[in-house]
Amino acid sequence: MKRRSFVKASLLTTAIGAIIPQAGMASKNKNNLDFYELRVYTLKNEAQQTLVEDFYKNAAIPAMNRISANPIGVFKELQLNGQTKIYVLIPHKSPEDFTLMYNKLVEDKAYQQQGSDYLNAPATAPAYERIESSFLKAFTHFPKIDVPENKPRIFELRRYEHATENAGKKKVEMFNGAGEIDIFKRLGFKPVFFGETLIGPMRPNLIYMVTFDDMESHDNHWKSFVEDAEWKKISVIPDYADAKLVSHITSTLLAPLSFSQI
Repeated sequence: MKRRSFVKASLLTTAIGAIIPQAGMASKNKNNLDFYELRVYTLKNEAQQTLVEDFYKNAAIPAMNRISANPIGVFKELQLNGQTKIYVLIPHKSPEDFTLMYNKLVEDKAYQQQGSDYLNAPATAPAYERIESSFLKAFTHFPKIDVPENKPRIFELRRYEHATENAGKKKVEMFNGAGEIDIFKRLGFKPVFFGETLIGPMRPNLIYMVTFDDMESHDNHWKSFVEDAEWKKISVIPDYADAKLVSHITSTLLAPLSFSQI
């Protein structure tokens, strides 16, 4: 395995090991919640984009599927500001499965061979500029990825940042217990996943993904959400006021690549 990829994986798996007691190991995962790794690749040109895409199509996805990590989502930005970033969503049944996956990939000869151009790219022509990774724990009210119908559609990845950890926990509670996820489902947002960020940039935050047929559908759905009577009832509860719980929202529109399993 290429040294920088191995070192990065080692550091992240060490960090994951440190949070396992809080997140819950497989044997203690009573709610059967999935965990997610969200990778964001920063690229400088189309050559790097091709390397990363080919790596996931021909090596990473088949190998991860063999380890029972599925479905794997791979997306590019819909609204570009320069070279696209690549977003990869990888589910795991537990933090232990996350660490085991990296160990198994090191020993997977087919993966090493099929991904060689990416894994062994020289420093003079790297496969990417940087990978930004987050490790997420699924919400109890949405414990698994829900794969939408396979047809042309767009995806929206949203990150809600919080001023404090307690504010973040309260916002998760709002999604889980107060019915915000149910409103998304009822209005046809077709949510894909919801996750609380355990490790990653801009913490504390939560991240979720919803999907639409097109931009017109996107705009109409959000309009219906803001006008929804149940949402209005929840949003005026003092403890759930966005001004208290959400300090910044980042929305990224994405398109799945042809080989994406989501």
